[in-house]
Amino acid sequence: MDFRTPLLDRLATAVIPDQHFELSADDARDVYFTDTRMLDATQLAHHRYRTNPLALHDHLLQALDLRGTEELLDLGCGNGFLIEQIRPHLAAGHVVGLDIAPGVLAAARQRLTGVATPCDWVEGSADDLSMFTDRSFDRVMAVYMAHYVPDLQRCFAEVRRVLRPGGRFLLATDHPESMVEMYAVHFSALREMNAPRHLFRATPKARISLDNGAEQLTPHFAHVERRTWQDQLQFADPEPFLAFYRGHNYCCAASRPGRDLPAEFFTELEDRVRRKVQSVIRTSDYFALTKFTGTFVCW
Repeated sequence: MDFRTPLLDRLATAVIPDQHFELSADDARDVYFTDTRMLDATQLAHHRYRTNPLALHDHLLQALDLRGTEELLDLGCGNGFLIEQIRPHLAAGHVVGLDIAPGVLAAARQRLTGVATPCDWVEGSADDLSMFTDRSFDRVMAVYMAHYVPDLQRCFAEVRRVLRPGGRFLLATDHPESMVEMYAVHFSALREMNAPRHLFRATPKARISLDNGAEQLTPHFAHVERRTWQDQLQFADPEPFLAFYRGHNYCCAASRPGRDLPAEFFTELEDRVRRKVQSVIRTSDYFALTKFTGTFVCW
């Protein structure tokens, strides 16, 4: 399924800034993921409004190539949403979820309570896996979280250490131009508001994206294979989109109400974005978000 068009390519060239936001592990733990609200909103939108019959967990399952008995480590497991989807394929296996944020880790534990597959939950950073012995896991995955990790090279070295021979590491991330339609309305609204220039930055995932991920992974793995995946979210009402937009912290992770800018700034920003999205829906029946994403499969 190919959603890419020359129009989207031109839009991305015009819209996506060269510089990207940088997120710290401290912000991930203490600000963005103190609870599951942001994750819940984005996961719901990715699932409910997708048009690709192949969901994210289907894409991951193809890459994981499970037999059902593997030991799986999920780095940055969040609220356990993906583990819940994958766990039936590991009925005779073992799952370990690791996350730096205790709030979402508790939600993951609650989500998987009572399943027969053994599940353990560990609070920690993905660049320090010292609690695990060498060759502990058959599969390790890091899904849309690597941009939070303080030391990526140390993380990959640790993953290599805890993987068993023949094991696989999956790192899922976006192409820098993914969901360009959201950035187009976002930056347009910011320009109308004469917003501070430091807010005009690209997604933090550009730190390790489908464009630059292979060069960061190849020092640690003999084989690094990039598998792309596309989807398009289609919103026929602006409100579900706005919930998704808030879940991305209004596209600007360096700012939030009460920190850099007053709450009134974000109220106006959201109103302007709502009107832009509603205008697109009136003329096109829906507002599209085109996802250019994928996974590096490493062994």
